[in-house]
Amino acid sequence: MQDTKLFETILGLQAPWHIARVELETATQRVDLWAEHDATRWPCPECQQLLPCVDHAEERMWRHLDTCQFQTHLHARIPRVQCPTHGVKQVRVPWAEPRARFTQLMERLIIDVVQQCSTVIGACRILSITWDEAWGVMERAVARGQARKVVRPMRYLGVDEKAFRKGQVYHTIVCDLERRTVEHVAEDRRADSLAPFFAGLTPAQRDAIDAVAMDMWDPYIKATREGLTNGAARVVFDRFHIMQEMNTAVDLVRKQEHRTLQRTTGTSVLTGSKYLWLYSRERLPEKHAQRFKDLQALELKVGRAWAIKEALRTLWTYRRHWAATRFFQRWFHWARCSRLEPVRKSAATLKRHADGILRYCQHPITNGATEGINSKIMTIKRKACGFRNPRNFQTAIYFHCGGLDLYPR
Repeated sequence: MQDTKLFETILGLQAPWHIARVELETATQRVDLWAEHDATRWPCPECQQLLPCVDHAEERMWRHLDTCQFQTHLHARIPRVQCPTHGVKQVRVPWAEPRARFTQLMERLIIDVVQQCSTVIGACRILSITWDEAWGVMERAVARGQARKVVRPMRYLGVDEKAFRKGQVYHTIVCDLERRTVEHVAEDRRADSLAPFFAGLTPAQRDAIDAVAMDMWDPYIKATREGLTNGAARVVFDRFHIMQEMNTAVDLVRKQEHRTLQRTTGTSVLTGSKYLWLYSRERLPEKHAQRFKDLQALELKVGRAWAIKEALRTLWTYRRHWAATRFFQRWFHWARCSRLEPVRKSAATLKRHADGILRYCQHPITNGATEGINSKIMTIKRKACGFRNPRNFQTAIYFHCGGLDLYPR
């Protein structure tokens, strides 16, 4: 087989395009191909009307898949047509996307390598391309995937924030909990960070949402309440954030009691016990079991706080709303009468959000899938050594976690 026919087959070129010339430079390990075309009429890229070629653009070059480790470059002059409706336009070539500097096959390889490496720099070193070229492929892939995205119902959503950089700089992340994909990324964690997502949904999509899992962050609650019909009744507060609130209260009680014991006795049995009180009963490591049992026997205030916190875990076992409500009322009375101020404050916070907490009985969802995606985002950010540009951070999230169809066709 002739070299021109070989590369025509590899590139999938058909009439009127053909490879006219192939040059091999062994010193520079490079293969150059020149594509030319026969006389024909070309479709306008906007309206597909067949028109004659009026002239050609300057010669362009596209990087193709390597040939036996030799970099391969395709050259061609793209014909232009003069459409009566859209004016002078370059026709589309079959081997590359508009304005791309890589063939479609090369772009597919770049996408695969970036996804596997999780870093742009790693992909650049493997493929011998620049950072700007790789990032351009990622941006086009994300834009292509979002344009192709099919409107589909989403029953359960998760809303959480992800730190962009130090200094309380966050991004809002919305996930489809069933498909485990990122549906929306926005700067900051205000109400207007989440509101555009709900505004962009179709009426059918908004009606299909049964529940939205989130922490007790007022801007997210406000955006959901205003963005969805009867939105307040669709909020489910994430149980892990609720237990985190109680763990914070237990730790505050421990700190206060630890200082009191040190002041009054000069020592404290609570030294080094911080994490023992943050474990759930069933997750306490065996090696700490005896010491924890000894601490509980001392009837400390932090022991009472821990017992109140552990009792709240029972709430998640209920599936009938009336039974969960009755249990929560009894639990709240115990916490309120505990004479432990941090526990009283946390219990009051949970009481204000009781409707969203008890709604777990109807929709037993958590932000566990969202936290898993956040962990993946954290890995991407760490491998990239952070991001300076918020837009690039969003592109990386959609690229790796958006579940998009990224490949050119």
